[in-house]
Amino acid sequence: MTDRKRHAPISRDTMAYVLAGGRGSRLMEMTDNRAKPAVYFGGKTRIIDFALSNAINSGIRRIGVATQYKAHSLIRHLQRGWNFLRPERNESFDVLPASQRVSEDQWYAGTADAVYQNIDIIEDYAPQYIIILAGDHVYKMDYEIMLQQHVDTGADVTVGCLEVPRMEAVGFGVMHVDETGRITDFVEKPKDPPAIPGRPDTALASMGIYVFETKFLMDQLRRDAADPKSARDFGKDIIPHIVRHGTAQAHSFNLSVVLSENEHDAYWRDVGTVDAYWQANIDLTDVVPPLDIYDRNWPIWTYSEITPPAKFVHDEEGRRGQAISSLVSGDCIISGGSLRRSLLFTGVRQRSYSSLDHAVVLPHATIGRSARLTNVVIDRGVDIPDGLVIGEDPVLDAQRFRRTESGICLVTKPMIDRLTYR
Repeated sequence: MTDRKRHAPISRDTMAYVLAGGRGSRLMEMTDNRAKPAVYFGGKTRIIDFALSNAINSGIRRIGVATQYKAHSLIRHLQRGWNFLRPERNESFDVLPASQRVSEDQWYAGTADAVYQNIDIIEDYAPQYIIILAGDHVYKMDYEIMLQQHVDTGADVTVGCLEVPRMEAVGFGVMHVDETGRITDFVEKPKDPPAIPGRPDTALASMGIYVFETKFLMDQLRRDAADPKSARDFGKDIIPHIVRHGTAQAHSFNLSVVLSENEHDAYWRDVGTVDAYWQANIDLTDVVPPLDIYDRNWPIWTYSEITPPAKFVHDEEGRRGQAISSLVSGDCIISGGSLRRSLLFTGVRQRSYSSLDHAVVLPHATIGRSARLTNVVIDRGVDIPDGLVIGEDPVLDAQRFRRTESGICLVTKPMIDRLTYR
């Protein structure tokens, strides 16, 4: 351990820059009115809270968040929940919407452009290092360890990576590395991902996490902006260029993943499909879930509403407020209904004689009397009519709701309105 590591964490000289402008179209109607990083997760939090919490817990106190697609709910969440950083303590938190600062007719053209258009703001803070983060993944990671590796190796860029099944890597940047961990090739979203040598079924995928010395990155962004052929993207342009002309080092997620005493395997999820989103939330109802959100040593910070406790009422046969292997947030009232292996966000109302089974119910939804819902994601503020049944008739479900191939039904307000007004 170096003197610097012991006495002055590199995170103190680092700015975290979170890319949070993507829609996340594979989440279908869930992102009609909000960006993917603003999608609710885990009962209280939003997806972006994981990257931001990792930064805070790693000791980083300068943070910028670049937003673009339908950013209002995301910006409101950031203003409410992340306004505790104080300039007088040499801390900062900037929300950076695509505001046509470079050109009057140009929004963020790509991930690299989302940083380039704010170069003056970054340089004004003058951090020695900058870590680029994706704002749409669920994981716990100590960025200080990755920063330390970057300094120790002297690399131009350090890329966070994880091992994934080879054919699942088609949506990632995929890299080759030599025995020292140096990246020798980087391919963005290949149709036939290259395998790790000696492991034909596994690929090394980029997590969308990059560490640079700030001055070096600014030079690269200016060079890239002057190239008319560039897509202005880290994965397509910036990283491949550095791999060819500089030094790019891989950082294994296994080295910096944060595990509580109840976690056994490195947990990282791209909850970018309805199926993946539903499964990751339902996984939290396990007796020992793969992601420990109760870890007080690595808290997930978020906007915490002031709410009364959850309430369970009625104790009659067939009309008993009860929950089995479920997570129920504050301000929920389970009034004579039952839920099993389900996750309820803040302010849900469940009426008498209704049942929820493997349900993810977003804030302030209402479940009507005698409704039966199985394998569902209910969007925010949806009022489920009395007696509605979902999850028992695949053909009918597909006609009325967004039903995935694995049988998960996404239910939104417009879908319910179409039923109501027919």
